[in-house]
Amino acid sequence: MIHGRANWWMTTRLALALIALTLGALSPEVHAQSFMRSPNINIQARVPSINPSFVPRISPNLAASTLTTLSRTHRHLSPPCSDGYRGSECGNQPVTSIRDGGSGGGPTAKRASDSPRRKPSQTAALSTSMMAGQILAEIDGSLTAAQTDQLARRHGLVRLQSQVFPLIGATVGLFRISDRRTVEIVSRQLRADSSFRQVQPNFRYVLQEQKPPLTEGDPAQYALSKLRLPEAHTLATGANVTIAIIDSGVDAGHPELTNAVADSFDALGSKEGPHVHGTGVAGVIVAHGRLMGSAPAARILAIRAFGTAPTGAESTSFVVLKALDYAVAHGAQIVNMSFAGPKDGMLERGIAAAGTKGVVMIAASGNAGPKSAPLYPAANGNVIAVGATDAKDRLFPASNRGGHIAIAAPGVDIFVPAPEGKYQITSGTSFSAAYITGIAALMLERHPALNPVELRATLMKTARDLGAPGRDDLFGAGAADAYAAVSSVTVPLAAAGATGGSPEVSGGQAASAAIVPNQPDSATPLDKAAVAPVDGAAVR
Repeated sequence: MIHGRANWWMTTRLALALIALTLGALSPEVHAQSFMRSPNINIQARVPSINPSFVPRISPNLAASTLTTLSRTHRHLSPPCSDGYRGSECGNQPVTSIRDGGSGGGPTAKRASDSPRRKPSQTAALSTSMMAGQILAEIDGSLTAAQTDQLARRHGLVRLQSQVFPLIGATVGLFRISDRRTVEIVSRQLRADSSFRQVQPNFRYVLQEQKPPLTEGDPAQYALSKLRLPEAHTLATGANVTIAIIDSGVDAGHPELTNAVADSFDALGSKEGPHVHGTGVAGVIVAHGRLMGSAPAARILAIRAFGTAPTGAESTSFVVLKALDYAVAHGAQIVNMSFAGPKDGMLERGIAAAGTKGVVMIAASGNAGPKSAPLYPAANGNVIAVGATDAKDRLFPASNRGGHIAIAAPGVDIFVPAPEGKYQITSGTSFSAAYITGIAALMLERHPALNPVELRATLMKTARDLGAPGRDDLFGAGAADAYAAVSSVTVPLAAAGATGGSPEVSGGQAASAAIVPNQPDSATPLDKAAVAPVDGAAVR
């Protein structure tokens, strides 16, 4: 009995002790201490657990289409509307370009760097081939200046100039963009307005010469014998032929150019003095002092269209068009264009109009080298494109190539006049074009009614073949032969008695009254078959 009570008591005491311990564990002090001892507590992650047996209520068809869409997005990785706004493709929302960082793309993922991009050189060429922030546009000729200014302001433009060009039968305005829009954006906006009939950038043109230092002296002009110009001058000297030179300023007071400049026009409206390039080109054509030009008796219309710039002399579409319009309006029979630039719709119209009026247009092929695309205006079908050769009939390394090259002429180390009575030795297709311009003047003196197509055909037919047999993309038909070309032009009967004693042509041969001594092999009888006199019908 006692033993049973003892057990009961012991059990009761043990229970009381357990109750006390439990109450102590629930007190604040004990809890804090327990916290301070960093008890090992299992804290569940903050991601809600999902009952695996739970199935979301999603339509099977919708799920299938969603998976298909996700699969396509994963395959292409770079969506078609990346890198900016792309209209309806992205709901007109800006999109960030997705680049392949090595995750999720898989082997077929398209990196942003793999997408077509304009090469830096192409971008630079495009930006440097036009005047920044300028637009050229044909406008309604009935608008007054005030109305044109109002039209310009409506489009965020400022009118710089506007002029009627009879040559192309249009009024053309030159505008400056007054905000930060690009030329491309503004052009698209203007084309949507019927008030503007033709819109384009104001392209930049540059003269085609290599820049040597000015030198003085009188080295032999190897180009004379290469072209057989002394012999050609026994037949014609370019008398009564008017040549427009669209170039930089010409020093009309140079001894080599005395009485050669019949008229001058400054399309820039500038006050710049003579320039080495324009003076040199004029000298190649009409020099008649210590030097001999290719058409020493021709008349020159000296048209300044190129002004001094940090990289040389430059011009623009608007100014060149103004110069060409003036040249045709003032009776130019030949236009020399020793400059090059991009294809230009407005200038193309002017050249086409001049061609229909029978104006012969000759241009430098360009000094951009063998990898260059065709440059204009030389690549225009109405223009005779001229490449450059040296004293050994090798192609000038910088001379442009292409199927549009018609003929070649000396353009390396050419001795020409420079401003202030000086002289210079220079190179470039500019001077090759000038030699051909002079030869064309000799041909027109012999036959004033010769049209541009006939003149080109005669020049090419009488050329001395260079390079690969026949016409090629380096030399065109070959090296020009002034004597053969002029000899091949039939003298009209009405002019036969007024040739000033020049020997008559018979069967393509002329009297050899002024053969240059020490004439190189290149000037001996033609490599091609003898050329018979050519009449207009035969050439056509």
